Amino acid sequence: MEEEIDLREYLQVIRRRFWIIALITIAAVLLSAVLSYFYVNPVYEASVTLMVIKKERPIDDYSTILLNRQLVKSYGEIAKSRTVLEAVVGELNLDLSAEELRERVKVSPVPDTEIIKVTVEDTDPTQAMVIANAIAQEFKERVIGIVKADNVEVIDPAVEPTTPVRPRPRLNMAIAAVLGLMSGTFLVFLLEFLDNTIKGPDDVERYLGLPVLGIIPEIRESAAVRPVRPGEERGS
Repeated sequence: MEEEIDLREYLQVIRRRFWIIALITIAAVLLSAVLSYFYVNPVYEASVTLMVIKKERPIDDYSTILLNRQLVKSYGEIAKSRTVLEAVVGELNLDLSAEELRERVKVSPVPDTEIIKVTVEDTDPTQAMVIANAIAQEFKERVIGIVKADNVEVIDPAVEPTTPVRPRPRLNMAIAAVLGLMSGTFLVFLLEFLDNTIKGPDDVERYLGLPVLGIIPEIRESAAVRPVRPGEERGS
């Protein structure tokens, strides 16, 4: 016969060792806060928006729009090409290689449009803006040289970001709290599983298979009856 699972037993286990769960959770939140605020450098994002426009034909020409949307995918690869990035590194005299800069650049063609969004990440907000605008300008020049067409325009130049995109201390602390609760609860039940001591009459019947004939209640010293001394009236 399978042993019945009593939810109250689980609650008793958690209540008995709740201090462990609370301690681990508080430690996880504090550690996350310290790392987020004092040890992780903030990262900023600056984005520049470009649009592929075929100037020889009207913009409402449907075939031209389809062609431009096809060009967007190819142009996205050009924007992150080694040629463009090396030119930007040399122009701005960055202490980075083209490959290192590539890791900080994200080119995102907007679906079903002729728009390309170039996003640059950097710990310096001003430098993130300068790099994004430099990539856009160098990209336009390379397109003219490669495709022989001046069909890329900057819609929104990059501006200096004011708030970092990461770390996000509040989100990190919330995640740390959840992980701390899960880890603490797991540890509590692991300790309970490894603890083979007898804690009550139910454990005697469950683990030893012996009937409980009686229970000696716990008597606190304050509740115990003080013996009456000679010459002293009871209740005085």
